[in-house]
Amino acid sequence: MQAPLREKNDIKIFILYLLKNLNYPLDFNTISDIVGQDEFVNYFDFAECFAELLDSGNIEQLSAAEVGCITVGEKSGGELYRITDNGKQVVDQLQSNLLNIIKEKSLKSAMRLLSFKSRGSDVKCAFTERADKKYDLKCEIIEKNMKILELTVVVDTKYQLDKMMYNFNERPEVVYRGIISLLTGDI
Repeated sequence: MQAPLREKNDIKIFILYLLKNLNYPLDFNTISDIVGQDEFVNYFDFAECFAELLDSGNIEQLSAAEVGCITVGEKSGGELYRITDNGKQVVDQLQSNLLNIIKEKSLKSAMRLLSFKSRGSDVKCAFTERADKKYDLKCEIIEKNMKILELTVVVDTKYQLDKMMYNFNERPEVVYRGIISLLTGDI
């Protein structure tokens, strides 16, 4: 597996590359998920480089009212970001050590994540307590009245249960992608 990108210049070009190719405004959390989902960039490096790109005018912040339409990942009243023309020029002109395979894999993953969010998938997560004081956790993802994921796990503690439920509800696309990758042997 590719080691995380460490050079600030590479990370900035990576962020700009993804934003340029996605080509529409997104909220900060969605951009963070997109950049970090394949684990080429850690969150702290992303946050630092994103702020620098914003300060330098390579990314701009928009209010939802400025955008004039609902976009994928937008939260009510949340701020949206997009690459500027200057940012597009930077990514086109600067050379980087980024391998094409990294860029292509990350762009495909980003498109999958956005597609998952835009499809309006219904995510359900519930639990029942067992007689042995453990828990049955049931997670489902439903699209167009069809279950694309149904998973039941026995969980030992309430702490683990709460953590699993939170993670599934907050990032079901990451859980789904991880399960598919494990089952297909890609990880």
